Amino acid sequence: MVEALTKIQHGWHHDPFEWLGMHPGRPGYVVRAFMPSAEHVELEGIGAMARREGSDTFEIALNRTQKEALPQHYRLSWTEKGSQQSHAAISPYSFLPVLSDFDLDLFAAGTHLHIYRFLGARLQQIDGIDGCLFAVWAPNVKRVSVVGDFNGWHGLRHPMRNRGSSGVWELFIPGLHVSDNYKFEIRTHDDEILQKTDPYARAMGVRPDTTSKICTSDQYPWADTAWITRRQQWQWLHEPMSIYEVHAGSWRRHEDGGFLGYTEMAEQLIPYVKKLGYTHIEFLPFTEHPLDESWGYQVSGYYAPTSRHGSADELRYLIDTAHQNGIGIILDWVPAHFPRDEFALARFTGEACYEYGDPNKGEHLDWGTLIFNYSRNEVRNFLVANAVYWIEEFHIDGLRVDAVASMLYLDYSREQGQWSPNVHGGREHLEAIDFLKNLNNVVHAEFPGVVTLAEESTDWPMVSRPTDGGGLGFSMKWNMGWMHDTLNYTQTDPLYRRFHQDQLTFSQIYAYSENFVLPLSHDEVVHMKRSMLDKMPGDVWQKFANLRVLYAYQYAHPGKKLLFMGGEFGQWDEWSESRQLDWVVSGIDKHAGLSNLITDLNGLYRNNPAMYFFDFDHQGFQWISCDDVDNSVLAFIRRSQDRSVICVFNFTPAPLEDYVIGVAEPGLYKEVLNTDAAWYGGTDVGNGGEVKSRKKQEHGFEHALTVTLPPLAALFLQKVTV
Repeated sequence: MVEALTKIQHGWHHDPFEWLGMHPGRPGYVVRAFMPSAEHVELEGIGAMARREGSDTFEIALNRTQKEALPQHYRLSWTEKGSQQSHAAISPYSFLPVLSDFDLDLFAAGTHLHIYRFLGARLQQIDGIDGCLFAVWAPNVKRVSVVGDFNGWHGLRHPMRNRGSSGVWELFIPGLHVSDNYKFEIRTHDDEILQKTDPYARAMGVRPDTTSKICTSDQYPWADTAWITRRQQWQWLHEPMSIYEVHAGSWRRHEDGGFLGYTEMAEQLIPYVKKLGYTHIEFLPFTEHPLDESWGYQVSGYYAPTSRHGSADELRYLIDTAHQNGIGIILDWVPAHFPRDEFALARFTGEACYEYGDPNKGEHLDWGTLIFNYSRNEVRNFLVANAVYWIEEFHIDGLRVDAVASMLYLDYSREQGQWSPNVHGGREHLEAIDFLKNLNNVVHAEFPGVVTLAEESTDWPMVSRPTDGGGLGFSMKWNMGWMHDTLNYTQTDPLYRRFHQDQLTFSQIYAYSENFVLPLSHDEVVHMKRSMLDKMPGDVWQKFANLRVLYAYQYAHPGKKLLFMGGEFGQWDEWSESRQLDWVVSGIDKHAGLSNLITDLNGLYRNNPAMYFFDFDHQGFQWISCDDVDNSVLAFIRRSQDRSVICVFNFTPAPLEDYVIGVAEPGLYKEVLNTDAAWYGGTDVGNGGEVKSRKKQEHGFEHALTVTLPPLAALFLQKVTV
């Protein structure tokens, strides 16, 4: 007994319920409470409790009659030292364990898809009493306590119950409320005292505040049932998908520089994206992060929407509004690494817990971050359940998985001696690969129609192929090769493009080896790379014309489409997370014309199956001409089962008159889009809206069109059907 009292007093008792609460005594029963800041304590209905000499434990003996008259969940009242103010609360140490062995076993096995409903902080009612159940995984430590405003952040006031070999600690504290601040105080195996935010916290303070906050369960009244029902039947392989990539903190801001709230984004962003004709918005991570400059990629709260923009329900409102307007939402998700912030996951128990202990596996040298320990069941469960959480609780339609390449290779960005081979002697990160496969299997099995997109920059095979056939199981993969080659080509002075045409044609060698997304993303408009418009060579006219033909080539090329915000109206300045886009130019002259083009490209793409149905199949593409390097002209056909569109590109600033291209069918061809139209800011060179074929063998076809190709422009032609 003296040993237990000493352990409680000094804060290293692994099971405070062994000492605190009601226990058999000699004779009768004894009720104990540890109240380090109390002057006087009473057990309500019985009387004053006595302080154990030399300690902060108060206790009172009960006979059988008193014990039977006492409620199971008894109340304590007390006054604080130096204060006459009275406090009262039901004792947390009167409750039995809450978490079931079944849930703990699933978590230990790494297979609990809804572990976020059990770990973290959950307001609930137990035995008719309202309170908050706290639970946290912290293996191999001496003590875990809940600290917060409600106990003066005193680490000995609310020590938690240890759930044995599971490594989970839990405590139900009656009387707590929404928005109460809390953290977990951990006494490590080496007696280090740490205060950590809750890994499963569903709300956190606005940075630089790092506290976790109690919040309610999801009771948002969703109105997107029709969208979710359609999504379950969505055949994304054969449907259009054009993505507007957004950084929520810098799309727009208030006049004083403050962030827009989620509800304001619902009112401003959704109508804007709908008008442009995009099918999806992809948000850079809106999970909680302390550093604005990280753009959200250094996550401290994986289960908490960033409070910069409002509450979780306000984020739900934004997503709900998008769905009701026919727009899907993709979350940029970061399971590859996490920051070294002392208040968060790093060394969570005083030693490697969520990360690998071996620095050759556990540290990302380029980014100064830590790498998740994919060999640990509980860590894999944390991440897979997090994906489930965002899809299930926020109706997210897809996950763009960041930095997949860094997960696949043990030697990623490492020199010899900085990495160790796997058990087979190879460089493949087998545990991370298994994690990715499991993640994709879970998402596709549990949520039909939800897509996963891999940012993967190497030649790893079958990234977007099913796991049962040896693939990683992603729905799609970013085509980084297409992006680099295309940008290199379009940034080249047109005078020299004749020497680089292979940069545009090479993609057809591998275009159908994966399900590709064609990204012109945020990474291409930062770090001195210049904005999309400013990358383009030539004078102002040529810059705009080059950008228009680039966008047209992106929409014509097989694959889904992605463009980062600001690119749609040709922002001059490089993107910065610290300010809003340069909206002042968006409605002016050629900038407005560029937005008109994006709108019409999205319309052409979405409304014409030839432009998307066979995005991932060679049946959807046929070259007409790919070798006219002297004129820097490309021509090809996009096809669906019963439609076709002819796409012709002139990558020089000189118009080409009487240019002949072969066509498969005779007839009248309508000019369905010309990027040189004045409506787009061009010079209005073209073909009067239509051109008739003639009998002439050209490019292996029996018929031909003689057209005028506008300078630095694209033509889209479609046969008129009677």
